[in-house]
Amino acid sequence: MGFLNGKRALITGVASKRSIAWGIAEAMHAQGAELAFTYQNERLESRVRDLAGQLDSDFLMPLDVADDAQIDALPDAIQSRWDGLDIIVHAVAHAPRDHLDGDYLENLTREGFSQAHDISSYSLAAMGKALRPLLTDQSAILTLTYLGAERAMPNYNVMGVAKASLEANVRYMAYAMGPSGVRVNAVSAGAIRTLAASGIGDFRKLLDQAEKMSPLRKNVTTEEVGNTAAFLCSDLASGITGEIVYVDAGANFTVAVDV
Repeated sequence: MGFLNGKRALITGVASKRSIAWGIAEAMHAQGAELAFTYQNERLESRVRDLAGQLDSDFLMPLDVADDAQIDALPDAIQSRWDGLDIIVHAVAHAPRDHLDGDYLENLTREGFSQAHDISSYSLAAMGKALRPLLTDQSAILTLTYLGAERAMPNYNVMGVAKASLEANVRYMAYAMGPSGVRVNAVSAGAIRTLAASGIGDFRKLLDQAEKMSPLRKNVTTEEVGNTAAFLCSDLASGITGEIVYVDAGANFTVAVDV
């Protein structure tokens, strides 16, 4: 029996086996959680369905977090199979590609700034609000952030600003939901070669630098992030909320230098 045995988890953001969300889903499944998955659109449905099946799940529901109607439909979709929900994994982020390369201000637009915050930050609060009635007094919500939320980094640009908003969101949600026993945390994952990361300019250089500067001299894996996420959403972490937990081989506390 794993430490998530009997827990029911909603996983968003799975797009492929290279997704951090997939690493989280695998870790939670290994620890005994029952999983449900969302897919953004019809194009991704078959892919997510195939991946879900590999983790013994056929429970899927549509979710484009830019659509309030789809967020509002989540409770009914979940209650069609489950009488409650223990874990929400929010692994959704987006910014226009041209906002993730070069000078921060050069391509910045009001629309792009709003879109990055809407998809990457607001959606966490919107999901928490919609699903709050289904959560138990031992439930956990987890999201994903990155060091660019607190440090200016080349090409991360507006996504870094949106992730800073997301991290503040974690603290305010933890404060709001804590009295009912719901915990809210984030994992700040190190640089990982995912489909989403491929949209960031010169990401290969970022990977190389992270590997050289981290105390462990490596880049982390989706499995390592997944294991930490599973722990944070388990009763083993019952005293942890409102935290940003780094899984980055220690890169967050070192300074890049040429040696």
